[in-house]
Amino acid sequence: MTFDKGSLILLDYTARIKDNGEIFETTIEEDAKKSNLYDPTRTYEPRLISVGEGWVLKGLDEALTSTDVGQKLSIEISPDKGFGERDTNKVRMIPQRKLGEKANEIKVGDVVELDDRTGIIRYIGSGRVQIDYNHRLASRVLVYDVNVVKKIESNDDKIKYLLKRRLPLDDEKAKFEYNDDTVVIELSEDISLLDGLQIIKKAVTADIFKFIDGLNKITFQEVYLSQKAKDSSSPPPPSSTPANETAESSSTPANQTVTSNTSPRSDTSLRSETASKSENKTE
Repeated sequence: MTFDKGSLILLDYTARIKDNGEIFETTIEEDAKKSNLYDPTRTYEPRLISVGEGWVLKGLDEALTSTDVGQKLSIEISPDKGFGERDTNKVRMIPQRKLGEKANEIKVGDVVELDDRTGIIRYIGSGRVQIDYNHRLASRVLVYDVNVVKKIESNDDKIKYLLKRRLPLDDEKAKFEYNDDTVVIELSEDISLLDGLQIIKKAVTADIFKFIDGLNKITFQEVYLSQKAKDSSSPPPPSSTPANETAESSSTPANQTVTSNTSPRSDTSLRSETASKSENKTE
């Protein structure tokens, strides 16, 4: 049985450049340790994918529609379905001083951001630098070794993994209650202080409405505990009843609610990090 468009799956994969075998992205810790990508602060685990909806590279997305749970395969992706062909018009020569105060510290191969674009320094000389705005993997044939770990089918699992897609949560911190047409999501103090949290919550809201039918309301409940409570007990489970912040410094209600009479069905999810992130991500 293959996957329909919009199916949520968990995917383990390691992505390599075909001609030299260089690993540029992986969800598998052992493979990360074999390359220069390993990050000890990161949790390596299967990635949530919505099949056929552009969360990953086009070539990978197309191949996933013909896979099934438990299937392992190697997928070769040509540049036209990967990071594109190299475009000489995206290579620019500029005065070195335009790079700002640290212009003299720049080296060939460095990734820089200029005028809201990310590029790689290819040449430095005579007070000028050449910046290549092509993706580092443009024109490269890629190979993805993938394993379809699981299809996400229950609404509880969908909510959990959609939360983890946007927020730095482990299973223990992904706290929520789902009842009929309402979801109450509990955000701990450390999560509540994240930069850009309002934008993240809007994206999470759009994801959950999109993938769960019949849902009308989502409430984000921010929880703040006194030091005594942190030391003596675990945080209480989320409640569908609106609650005030527990921090003594304020009595302002912490609930923030997004309500919809009908579940939005438009695709507001972000593209795959692999497909859409700029050069400094790939990464």
